[in-house]
Amino acid sequence: MTNRKRILSGMRPTGKLHLGHLVGALNNWVKLQDDYQCFYMIADWHALMSEYEDPKDMQIFSYEVAKDFIASGLDPNRCTIFIQSQVPQHLELAMILSDLTPLAWVERCPTYKEQLRELKGREITTYGFLGYPVLQAADIALYKANAVPVGVDQLPHLELTREIVRRFNSLYKKNVFPEPEPILTSTPKLLGLDNRKMSKSYGNFIALSDTPETIEKKVSQMITDPERIHVKDKGHPSICTVFNYLSNFGGGAVSRETKSLCESASIGCTACKKNLAKMLIENLAPIREKRAHLTDLKIKEILKEGAKEAIDFASRTMDEVKGIVGLPR
Repeated sequence: MTNRKRILSGMRPTGKLHLGHLVGALNNWVKLQDDYQCFYMIADWHALMSEYEDPKDMQIFSYEVAKDFIASGLDPNRCTIFIQSQVPQHLELAMILSDLTPLAWVERCPTYKEQLRELKGREITTYGFLGYPVLQAADIALYKANAVPVGVDQLPHLELTREIVRRFNSLYKKNVFPEPEPILTSTPKLLGLDNRKMSKSYGNFIALSDTPETIEKKVSQMITDPERIHVKDKGHPSICTVFNYLSNFGGGAVSRETKSLCESASIGCTACKKNLAKMLIENLAPIREKRAHLTDLKIKEILKEGAKEAIDFASRTMDEVKGIVGLPR
């Protein structure tokens, strides 16, 4: 048993992980695994809430997400990696928490409203999808997580989890669950290749598993400065998606040099794209190489061991909770 504080976070297996996941979460998760007891889950129950009409690829994506986790630097010897549905206690606790969560709390959740707008064309006005914030609260509470790494835009959602566990503790007069604190991550603003929000549903991303040839093709199609019509026109790096990527992956020196060349029209958009493609291929090379050695058999072994570790902790939590609410253990 460790005395380190605990973290729970996860990603839905609804498609390939991309650069947005890397800079927005995975790089930070890698750093946290030495200082916290970390539980990182592949949230397939959450994925099913939006993918239930066509879930045929979800198991494949679960293994692919696990590969991306490990190839990006998560170490199964230093953190617990598991598939959510293989730990039945998630649904048990979600059921109990749903009994004491007021309906108005989930209806006002901004993330829920955002998903309704983003996933237009899918029938997600369902009982399960409305209640997904309660399941997420259960995910966090099940491991008595002290903290959750989030961006500023996710703070309202974490506050809902805090409200739910606070209500549980108050209702039963037991300090069972800690109120999880946010670990604010400085997430770089990385738009999609088409200048919209990067999203798996839009397909406007570069996947961590993309080949160099695919990266070159995708970068060549990126939207650049819409105000720069001709090569001799001076550019406006602040509104250019290609420059945004160069800044995030090239560092300060590259950013400053590119900015100067662009604003003086000393470099064209095509040359910038070639530089970016080369940079991304180099950045992702270690992930691709490590990923190539991760067989499905190895991944299944890691996930099986991770589920055992997660169940061991989750079972103790549910024994405690069931005793409090009067359910047989």
